[in-house]
Amino acid sequence: MRDCYCTVNLDQEEVFRTKIVEKSLCPFYGEDFYCEIPRSFRHLSFYIFDRDVFRRDSSIGKVAVKKEDLQKYHGKDTWFQLQPVSADSEVQGKVHLELRLSEVITDSGVIHNKLATRVLECQGLPIVNGQCDPYAAVSLLGPSRSDAKKTKMKKKTNNPQFDEVFYFEVTRPLSYTRRQFDVEEEDVDKLALRVDLWNGSNLKFGAEFLGGVRVPLRVLGQAGVHDAWYFLQPRENGGKSVKVEELGSLRLNIIYTEDHVFPSEHYNPLRDLLLHSANVEPVSASAAHILGEVCREKQEAAIPLVRLFLHYGKIVPFISAIAHAEVNRTQDPNTIFRGNSLTSKCIDETMKLAGMHYLQVTLKPIIDEICTEHKSCEIDPVKLKESENLETNRENLRQYVDRIFNVITTSGVRCPTVMCDIFFSLRESAATRFQVDQDVRYTAVSSFIFLRFFAPAILSPNLFHLRPHHPDPTTSRTLTLISKTIQTLGSLAKSKSESYMAAFYDYFNEQKYADAVKNFLDLISTSGKWDQKSIETPIMLKEGFMIKRAQGRNRFGMKNFKKRWFRLTNHEFTYHKTKGEGALCSIPIENILAVERLEEESFKMKNMFQVIQPERALYIQANNCVEARDWIDILTKVSQCNRKRLSTYHPSAYLNGHWLCCKLSADTASGCTPCTAGLPANIQLDVDGDRETERIYSLFTTYMTKLTNMQEACGSKSVYDGPEHEEYSSFVIDDPQETFKTLKQIVSAVQTLEQQHTQYKRDKFKKTKIGSQEHPIGDKSFQCYIRQKSESSTYSI
Repeated sequence: MRDCYCTVNLDQEEVFRTKIVEKSLCPFYGEDFYCEIPRSFRHLSFYIFDRDVFRRDSSIGKVAVKKEDLQKYHGKDTWFQLQPVSADSEVQGKVHLELRLSEVITDSGVIHNKLATRVLECQGLPIVNGQCDPYAAVSLLGPSRSDAKKTKMKKKTNNPQFDEVFYFEVTRPLSYTRRQFDVEEEDVDKLALRVDLWNGSNLKFGAEFLGGVRVPLRVLGQAGVHDAWYFLQPRENGGKSVKVEELGSLRLNIIYTEDHVFPSEHYNPLRDLLLHSANVEPVSASAAHILGEVCREKQEAAIPLVRLFLHYGKIVPFISAIAHAEVNRTQDPNTIFRGNSLTSKCIDETMKLAGMHYLQVTLKPIIDEICTEHKSCEIDPVKLKESENLETNRENLRQYVDRIFNVITTSGVRCPTVMCDIFFSLRESAATRFQVDQDVRYTAVSSFIFLRFFAPAILSPNLFHLRPHHPDPTTSRTLTLISKTIQTLGSLAKSKSESYMAAFYDYFNEQKYADAVKNFLDLISTSGKWDQKSIETPIMLKEGFMIKRAQGRNRFGMKNFKKRWFRLTNHEFTYHKTKGEGALCSIPIENILAVERLEEESFKMKNMFQVIQPERALYIQANNCVEARDWIDILTKVSQCNRKRLSTYHPSAYLNGHWLCCKLSADTASGCTPCTAGLPANIQLDVDGDRETERIYSLFTTYMTKLTNMQEACGSKSVYDGPEHEEYSSFVIDDPQETFKTLKQIVSAVQTLEQQHTQYKRDKFKKTKIGSQEHPIGDKSFQCYIRQKSESSTYSI
C-alpha cells in the first residue's frame, strides 16, 4: 500500500498539491483547483508521488497534456495512463540559435566550408533543487564525425545570455585521403547540429540534463543562414524502459478556457444591449434573459452575466427584474425559487462572488475546529461502530449544530450590502405575489441563504475556500449531518427525512430556533440598513508561507532570506516565525503604497514581488507564479484606496548603494517606472468587464442556431395563437415583437464581433513566423518550418 499525493504543474512549476491519501493503491482525491494562468506554458502536468515512512517523496508517474491538446479534454472526465518520470524527460524552456555557412579560402587556395554556430540565449530553463547554473554543449553530428564544444557556465539564472560563437569545418580539403576518412567530402544535408543544456550546479553528482535540440543542416537552404528559437526536447532513449501499464492511471476533469479580448470599444454595442436588460419591458425580451434561454445550461449564462452586471453596479436591478418575472409565473408558494432557473443561478453566482469573505469570517473558525478535532458524530445506528456510543455522538453533533446555528443567525450585520439588497427585492416580490402566505417572505430568502449558501459551504468547505483540501471520510460525514440539520432549521419546515434524523431534530423543536431564523432573515433582507465598512472585526483574506528578505532595519543588520508565515486581513499585513505565533512585523494597510513585481535579476530568484512602504520596500518570494499573482492582486486591491499610493516605482532592488533599474544612488529617489494600472477597490468584485462580454459573445456564437429558432418562434407567435410548435415551446416569449427586436440587435452585434475576430486571426496568421521567440520550433512545427523553407525557396527560384 502507498501514501500518495498529486501535484498540478505548469511545465515543471508546482502550483497546487492535494492532500496525502494514506494506505491505498486506488486513492480518491476529489479536489478542485482553479487558477488564472499568469504566464505562457507548454504542458499542464500532473505528478503522482509516494511518501515513505521517512517522509521522503518518490515519483510514481506523470500525465503531461500539451497546451494545444487541452481543448480535446475540456469538461470531460478522462482516464490518463501514467507515464514514467526520468531526469532526461523532464525538460522545459527554449534556446535561440543562429547558424551561418560560409566559404573560407586558405593560404594554399583550398576552399573550406565553415559552419558558424552562435548560441545566443535560453529562456525558462528548469530550476533543479533551487539552483540553475547552465551551460550549453554544442556538437556537429555526421556519418563520420562528432565534434563537441561548450559554452561558459552562467551562474544562478534560468534565462542565461551566452552569445558565444563556435566554428565547425564541414567540407574536408581534397588533400585528405579516403584511407583516413570514410568519405572524401561530406554532404552538408546529412549533418546535424546538436545543442544540449546542462545544469552544472551539482558538483557532487555531476551535470544534470536540462534539455536539447537537434537541428539538421538542411534548414540552411540556399541562403546558408538560419536564425530561430527552438523548444528544448527530452533526450532520446534517456529514461529506463518501464511498462506504463504497471504505473496505473489518473482520472482528471480539465476545464481550460482561453479568451482573446479586444479593446473595450469593440464591445460597446453588445455590452450596452446587455446592461439595458433590467429596463426592458417585459424582461423576458431582454438580451440577458435571451442568453439564459438559448444556453444549454443556465449556469453557462449566469456566470458571465453576474460578473458583468456586478462590474458595472447593475446586478441588483437585473436580478430584481428577472426574479419578479419568475415569481409572477410561480403558482405554488412552496415551489418558489426551487428550480434551476436563470434567477436562482444568478443569485447563486452573486453569493459566491460577493459573499466569500462573509463565509470566511462566519464559518471558517468552527469548520477548522471540526476538521481538527475529529470527533465522532455518527447517529445512524446502522453505521455506528462497535466502539462508539450513540448518545455521546448525538451530544457531539448537537453542540456543533448549536454553535454553527448561532454564528450564522448572529452574523446578519456582516452580510454584504449587495446580498441584502437582492434579498429585500426577493422578499417584496414574494410577499406581494402570495399575500395570504405569511411565511413566503421568509422562505423566498431562506431558499438561498441557507439552502444554497451556508449548507453547501458546510458540506464541501474546500469548494468555498474554507479548507485547503477535501475532508477525510469521518469529518465529511459529520459535516453532512450538520449541513442537513442547518438546512432543515433554515427552511422553517418540518423534515421528512430518515427516522434517526427526525429524532435528532427534536432537540431543536423549540420556538427560539424559529424566532432566531426569522430575525436573521428580517435583518439581511432590510435594504441599505447595514454598511459593511462599519464592521471593525478583522477579516482574514489570505495566509501562507513565503520567503522574505530581512529588511535590515539597523545600518549593519543582516539582509538574508528567511521563510515566514504571512497573514493578510482587511486591517494589516503581518508575518510570523510560524503559524500561530505572534507577529514579527505588522504593516497597516494604509501604509502600503504599492505592490509590484520585482525583476528576477535583482536577486536571481523567480516569483518575487515588493510591498512598498513609506520608509522601505519588503521583498518577498512566493512559492510559484500562481501564488505570486494571487498575493499581488489581493494586496493591491485591499490597499487601492490609500491616499498616498505611489504613481511610480523601482522594478529592481536597491543593492550596493544604487537602484539596479535606473542606477540612481539615493535610496529615496522617486520610481522610474509607472505603477501597474489600478484595480477595483472592492476586493470581492475584481472583474474584467470586456472579458465577460467576450465570453457572452462566444456563447451567442455557439448557440446561434437557437437564436435563429427563437426568431422563428417569435414570428410564429405573432401570427398564430394555437398550440406551439414543439421546437419553440421551450422558449419563454411574453412579447414576440419586443423579443424579435432584441434578437435582431443581438445577431447584428455578434456578427460584427465575429468579423473582427476573423480579421484578427487572418492578420495574426500572416504575421506568425515559426522560429520566432513567440513561436519557437518544436517537434511538430519543425516539419512545417522545413516545408515553408522549401516552398519559399522554390518560389524564389
